[in-house]
Amino acid sequence: MATKILAAQNRMFKNTFVCKRCKHKLKVEPLKVLQGSVRCRKCGQSDFRPIRKK
Repeated sequence: MATKILAAQNRMFKNTFVCKRCKHKLKVEPLKVLQGSVRCRKCGQSDFRPIRKK
């Protein structure tokens, strides 16, 4: 069985959000997403969700 490496998990999933409109991934701090001060670089939308862990 393979064990999950914590450093790899942090690199892939920490502070990563997905745009709800165009599914573009973006790495930002969660407080900025909650405040709504971040916009998607691709479509300009400000609605994000956390990335799903596989």
